[in-house]
Amino acid sequence: MTYIMVDIESDGPIPGDYSMIALGAIVVNEALDTTFFAQIRPISDRYVPEALAVSGYSRAETLLFPEATQAMTDFATWINQVSKDRPIFISDNNGFDWMFVCWYFHHFLGKNPFGFSSQNLGSLYKGMVKDTFKNFKHLRETPHTHHPVDDARGNAQALLYLKQEMGLKIKW
Repeated sequence: MTYIMVDIESDGPIPGDYSMIALGAIVVNEALDTTFFAQIRPISDRYVPEALAVSGYSRAETLLFPEATQAMTDFATWINQVSKDRPIFISDNNGFDWMFVCWYFHHFLGKNPFGFSSQNLGSLYKGMVKDTFKNFKHLRETPHTHHPVDDARGNAQALLYLKQEMGLKIKW
């Protein structure tokens, strides 16, 4: 299996009414040297200024980004190139990240190369430490900048820590 840590930035809370404006991914392995990044033009006139501000982009900038169909085609091609077998979607907030990525894949391409399931890094960590009040974010080495590749890299580093230092049985 190929674990792919994914992070997205959006201009609102849900896909369709609002837009995914940036997407980052990294293949989880010891090297952490295979990444994907896309900026995506908004698909809706609606946006929440505070949500957009988190990304560091202005609305005017996002309107110049590539079309969603192209970004998702590029992402699907990248996933197929880097996956030796089944790609596994994992993120630190898969309820949010998965919602956008899955919706965009199905809406723009008609299928999702990840299939119908995702994994949540936060829940995995809580299970390993047997405490639902604990958070893994202190395990990130790369600062959380809200650039999706930086954030995916930091989360992948945390997953590597779970494997190397805490004994998580995982294969990639």
